Amino acid sequence: MSRAFEFQFASSQHVPTLKVLRASIDDFRYDRHAHTEYAFGVTLAGRQDFFSAGAYHRNPPGSVIFFNPEQPHDGESGGEQQLDYVMAYIAPEALAPLFAEAAGDARAGRLISPRTLITDGVLRDAIVALSRLVSRGIGSRIDQEHLLQQIAARMVQLAGRYQSLRSVGTRPDALLMRACDYIRAHLDQELSLERISAAAHLSRYHFLRLFRAQFGMTPHQYVISCRIDAARGALEAGATPGEVALRYGFADHSHFNRRFKRIHGLTPFQYQRCLAH
Repeated sequence: MSRAFEFQFASSQHVPTLKVLRASIDDFRYDRHAHTEYAFGVTLAGRQDFFSAGAYHRNPPGSVIFFNPEQPHDGESGGEQQLDYVMAYIAPEALAPLFAEAAGDARAGRLISPRTLITDGVLRDAIVALSRLVSRGIGSRIDQEHLLQQIAARMVQLAGRYQSLRSVGTRPDALLMRACDYIRAHLDQELSLERISAAAHLSRYHFLRLFRAQFGMTPHQYVISCRIDAARGALEAGATPGEVALRYGFADHSHFNRRFKRIHGLTPFQYQRCLAH
């Protein structure tokens, strides 16, 4: 693999849905995308430049990045020095009880952080320590759970806000979530703007305008992101890249490879091989 960029994924052997990425980037740029998981990471060296939450950010060494589920973002190395960073991903349902415990409210749902860049030594050290345990395959279950609890508790202390997983929110938000639900339920079928906007009970014009304003990406970018996200899960479950490409509507294997790599830095085969180790 070129030394201009290097990516290494690892799955926790103890905590379901927890994965860690260790990356070194020089001339690689991520396509804009979103994850269904929480994502939290630390820049170790260099600077990470990215767009998210309606603004461009510069993340220096030692600073924490926190992405809420479904929060669009891209990313690249900024400045002259190579970018080195770690990023951990975990499903919302895995963190929900930890957030609720830290908040002292069993009814608390998903934590939504208004802050994407966070400067906090306690949070930074816990993320780096957890990433080290998972990527090296060391430590016990309780070690990893303890660090996750530290991360959840610190996010609560840093004034995160909660949202019920069943809350409806404003009418435009609720309509757009219908569109997102429709997309995720039909990823293995032919999708069109007409069908998606109809699912949201919006005209195509209003749907496009509201979707871009709400999510910071086009519906097409969101569909690709969702298909790659679903494909990643299928790869983790053991499906072959060829099977996954066909299942989720990619024109061919090479098209799937290109799209997957522009979001995860690796080809589907390389991603599977990382997690098999």
